[in-house]
Amino acid sequence: MSPGFDPEEQLPGPPDPWAPSTIPARRASAPYLMTEMIAAEPALAARVAKVAAHDPSTGALVDWIQDAATRGDPITTTGCGTSEHAAMAAAELLANAIGPQRGHLVRSRQALDVARDPQAGGVLVGFTHEGGTWATNEALDRSRRAGARTALVTVSDRSPGAARVELVLQTREQDQSWCHTVGYLSPVVVAAVLAAAIAGESFDGVAVRALLAVATDEAQAEAAANGLAACARIIVAGTGIDYVSARELALKIEEGSGLPATALHTETLRHGHLAAATAQTGLVLFLTDAEREGEPVRERASGALRSARMLGMPTVAILGARLGPDVPLELTPAGRLTAPEANQIRPVAEAILGSAIPLQLLAERLARALGRNPDPIGRDDPRQAAAADA
Repeated sequence: MSPGFDPEEQLPGPPDPWAPSTIPARRASAPYLMTEMIAAEPALAARVAKVAAHDPSTGALVDWIQDAATRGDPITTTGCGTSEHAAMAAAELLANAIGPQRGHLVRSRQALDVARDPQAGGVLVGFTHEGGTWATNEALDRSRRAGARTALVTVSDRSPGAARVELVLQTREQDQSWCHTVGYLSPVVVAAVLAAAIAGESFDGVAVRALLAVATDEAQAEAAANGLAACARIIVAGTGIDYVSARELALKIEEGSGLPATALHTETLRHGHLAAATAQTGLVLFLTDAEREGEPVRERASGALRSARMLGMPTVAILGARLGPDVPLELTPAGRLTAPEANQIRPVAEAILGSAIPLQLLAERLARALGRNPDPIGRDDPRQAAAADA
């Protein structure tokens, strides 16, 4: 880590008065800001969980969601980019907490789709790290005017997004890298706190800190990244909440290393997409579902790994701790990472939170292997900067 960086210390908050972040300061070599943000996450997650648990806005949003579920009204999460993936994770967590009879009321929608077709009732929860994302803010503003109750999970209540909603749940600590890791994990922790409260439970911040600390295996991540570094492109696959992790990893790989990556549902992978796969196509497969009803998922995932082996694809798996022994080593020739378990946390929250640091470390080490600083997400290239602003 850079001199003076302490992963136990609170990260800076947003500027006051609020302003959008500027491109991160360039570092010629690792450790990058992304490296330090990952290192900070175990302690940060415990702080975010504590803040969320004691925030009156959390209790108010829990009441809104429970009331909407009782009435049969829609409960929607929304966002863009990394925040869209946090919104997807939140929808899975909330639906699981509400239960099978009414969990279908919860869904995640892309922010531009909501802005185009505003929600006229129920609850809409937006996710945006800094609070300045145009599509998310428009979705919240238009849906509020159409009759939905609106809330925002973001770093600050001083942002433009915060001015558009009725409730703001603050994470308070701002990601210092544009290849967001803290910006993904923090809102997922808030969603896990909300889900636990809806289920009549408390969310254990000490347990999540321990979970994330155990998930930090830099040697595994570096070995897996080296196994993928020669690939021309990468496919990332997962099912259920693992599909959320797959989407986030695909984004992190493209942002951080510039390597083309595509996220697919595990079952979708073998329905045509393998026709374009070669020995230069890497595969990263998430499999963290160790529940009894997950047996078909596990078998189909093993089938995908067998298919990849037949094609000679460099393959990495991110596996739940209980599932690793069931997956033969020869099916993961490029390596494997472990998403650990924590008995004090609901399995669905354990899966998404336990996968966060392994996927982030893999993306960060892949950027290193390809000689790229992940922090500016390519926008230190004038053409990429112009494309982002076009």
